[in-house]
Amino acid sequence: MADDNFLSQVPAASALFLREAEVRRGIEFLFFAHASLWRTIDARLAEQGLGRAHYRALYFIARQPGLTISDLLALLGITKQSLGRVVKELEARAMLTTRPGGRDRRQKELRLTEEGRAVEAAVFALLRDAMSRAYTHAGQAAVTGFWQVSEALMPPRERARVAKLGSGAG
Repeated sequence: MADDNFLSQVPAASALFLREAEVRRGIEFLFFAHASLWRTIDARLAEQGLGRAHYRALYFIARQPGLTISDLLALLGITKQSLGRVVKELEARAMLTTRPGGRDRRQKELRLTEEGRAVEAAVFALLRDAMSRAYTHAGQAAVTGFWQVSEALMPPRERARVAKLGSGAG
């Protein structure tokens, strides 16, 4: 299949990787890869009557059970009103529960229900498989480079949030 050899046909980044043409190539890869990755899950989400915002909330709550509304707002970078709609809808569909915070009763802690965990796991499996195929095709050094470039694109406070998710810390 021609698509299987796509990366082998793409020349490596030149030593002049900071030239505009090289930067544009990277941006275009980001645009198209992002769109392709999310299209991978759109049909599954639509079957559930959910959108990408719902999945992003499910994903981060699955990663950090007990995550507060304010922490989720910071992770997602959306308005409180938008998150409120997503949380209300997921709650109404019995995919998540809220309860007062353990340290601060004014905070709402979020946890997935069994149904929410099942939906998140099914959608994550599609993303995991797509990423695993790409990682396998690119190889370990390329994956490390991808992580390094992705991390460098994030502001330092976001890097700390990602590190916290990866450590399993709540």
